[in-house]
Parts: sequence; structure tokens; C-alpha cells
Amino acid sequence: MFGISSLGWVHTLSSLPAIPLAAYMFVRFGRIVPRSRSGILYFISMMVGAITVFPVAHQSVSYVISTATIFLLLAGYSVGRISSLGRTGKYLETIFLTLTAFLLMLPTVTEILTRVPDGNPIAELNSPILLGSQATLLIILTIGLTAQIIHLRRQNRFNTYDDTSTDISA
Repeated sequence: MFGISSLGWVHTLSSLPAIPLAAYMFVRFGRIVPRSRSGILYFISMMVGAITVFPVAHQSVSYVISTATIFLLLAGYSVGRISSLGRTGKYLETIFLTLTAFLLMLPTVTEILTRVPDGNPIAELNSPILLGSQATLLIILTIGLTAQIIHLRRQNRFNTYDDTSTDISA
């Protein structure tokens, strides 16, 4: 079905939960929060998805996106713990993890548009609908990151951000 191997289905189904988890955290917290239950599940789902790209990918761009995703995940989940960075760590954490969501959605949209419906996909590589969808994701990323940075600046300015509210119990 859809020309996906068994390992391809493992990859797809393991990374799929990251989409609603990211959406939930963006709505609830305004960003991906690594030290929350949702954040931990997001990390696991993204890491399994990114690692399983290597045996199933057919294009070199997939390896680049997967490697970048792994790097950004590890950086995003560790930079906030470096106390010497202060507030900068929270900004970097937000940027890195938002980029992982973008790197998840870019191939997701591409795969859906070039595989569905089975046998007669909506788009082909380099088709206007696919390129438009990818450009839309880039616009969403730009607007979303800008909004997140402004939100973090306001929180820092008014000193109302309480890091314990997004702890593992959240």
C-alpha cells in the first residue's frame, strides 16, 4: 500500500504521534516544552522517526533532513539545561525544537501529496501544489518562530514565566 515497506510503516507510525504532540504543546505552551510529558513523548517519537529514516530513505535529502532533525532534537533538549546561557538557552531551545517540527512536517506533506491517493497522487515532485505547500510551511515557520520569540521576550520582560509550570507533571 502506497509503496511503503514494512520498515517504512514502522518509521511512519512511530513518527506520527509527534505531529499532534507538537500541535498540543504549541497551543498549550506556545512552544515545544522538553521537560513535560508531551515533550518526552515528542522526543521519543521524533528520535525513532529520524533514526528509522536511514534504512528506508531513497533520496539523499532524506538523510540530510534526518541528521539535522537528530542534531536539533539533541541540541534543543540539552541547551535549556545549560545554566550559564541564562535566558538565551530558552530562546535556543525554542528555536531548535520548532525547527524539528518544521523538519517533520516538510517530508510529511511531501510524502502525503506524492503518495495519496494510492496510484493517483495529488502531486508530483516539483509540482506547483507541492512547492506551494512547502512554501506555506516555511511561512508558518517564520511567523511561528517570530511569535514565539516575541512571547518569550514578553515573559522575560515581565518576569512572569514560571518554569515549574511546565515540569514533568504538566
